[in-house]
Amino acid sequence: MNFFRRFKRANPAPESIDWLVVGLGNPGTEYERTRHNVGYLVVDALAKSLPVIAGRDYSFAVKDGVAYARAHTYMNESGKAIAPLAARYKLPPERIVIVHDELDLPPGKVRLKQGGNENGHNGLKSLTQELGTRDYVRVRVGIGRPPKASGIAIPDWVLAEFTTTPTDAIALAADAVHAITSTGLAQAQNEIHPRS
Repeated sequence: MNFFRRFKRANPAPESIDWLVVGLGNPGTEYERTRHNVGYLVVDALAKSLPVIAGRDYSFAVKDGVAYARAHTYMNESGKAIAPLAARYKLPPERIVIVHDELDLPPGKVRLKQGGNENGHNGLKSLTQELGTRDYVRVRVGIGRPPKASGIAIPDWVLAEFTTTPTDAIALAADAVHAITSTGLAQAQNEIHPRS
């Protein structure tokens, strides 16, 4: 069971935040342990002991000026939930960190970047459309592609459950978020990329 569902309750929203960290995923127990929800899993790990601020379209928890958020919408509509939250706190794109699954990285590999193409990821496409920019920061968590001989379609692959929970990748992605929000992207890349 995820943190945000277990502890969902009303708490007052802070006056300001310095960073918005968003884990992408789909709501509902049927998606909870899927590859596509690795962003949710990372944000759950980061927010596990924090009180939750529940909104209609999102929930978030805040510590030391960093908000850890999840949209209540499906992945393809993430931007519609998250863009208003970013606008509320007047955050520039370089202060918005999106944690998401990445087909083009081997399972467990974590890579950080700012901007760039969405590579067919519909959650990122929605964010780009609603934020009006691609220049947000990304923590890309590798889920790999299905083996060619398997005949598994990409949608079936990303919506399938992990065979084993990627505990090390989740921890490394959480470390990446901490590094980005404390030392900046360039230094975080230097710290995280050699570890993955």
